[in-house]
Amino acid sequence: MADLDAFLRDLAAESADLEALVADLPPQDWTRPTPAEGWTIAHQIGHLTWTDEVATLAAADARTGGTTFADLLTEAAPRVTTFVDEAAAEAAGAPAPELLRRWRHGRTELADTLRAVPGDAKVPWFGPPMRPGSMATARLMETWAHGQDVADALGVHRVPTDRLRSIAHIGVRTRDFAYTVRGLPVPGEEFRVELRAPSGELWTWGPADASEQVTGPVLDFCLLVTQRRHPDDLTLRATGESAAQWLNIAQAFAGPPGAGRKPGRAG
Repeated sequence: MADLDAFLRDLAAESADLEALVADLPPQDWTRPTPAEGWTIAHQIGHLTWTDEVATLAAADARTGGTTFADLLTEAAPRVTTFVDEAAAEAAGAPAPELLRRWRHGRTELADTLRAVPGDAKVPWFGPPMRPGSMATARLMETWAHGQDVADALGVHRVPTDRLRSIAHIGVRTRDFAYTVRGLPVPGEEFRVELRAPSGELWTWGPADASEQVTGPVLDFCLLVTQRRHPDDLTLRATGESAAQWLNIAQAFAGPPGAGRKPGRAG
């Protein structure tokens, strides 16, 4: 529970930082396009609002044994390629103050519901089921990534924090998924990942003597695995053919292969 509380505090802090970017925007700025094609700032906040609400349903099912989340997936199956965009568009249609209130309420409800999930239960999700702590870090990743889209739309530079460690951890853990989702063979050997934290600390994953390595700033790695920047625009260094391949396919989020960003710009 201590770890869960820490993850939830990070999620709350990340959400608060993003809300500070949008809370005082004039109504017309909510319609600004973001690097995600067809999505405005309102779509980005609407998407986070909806996914927090869906995550709450999933966490409630993990606590009660219910099937609300599974039923939602079944209902959405005929629209598997469109229902996420549809939900974002529907939420984006609300006035900004209403959307912000809905988002705040959903964040609080999600945290309370995750805390109530029994320790041995897993929360169902669009990808593999996960423990409550992993769900909190997944929501952190999603909030940070969509917050980057908002920051790019506004031309704002966000100061990186050590909350990026959890996002980087997901990026490392999903290495094999990035290969399998593309139908590619998964490398048999472990990779070494060494990332410099905003504080200057070195964060590491994998054996120190691995022949395949990725090194660089943790911010760049997080931008890579959330596909918010093209690899050519980052200062990550790959040693080994497989590690270099991974930089071009890395994907920390569930779902089909993402289109990523074009080189030379955020969009």
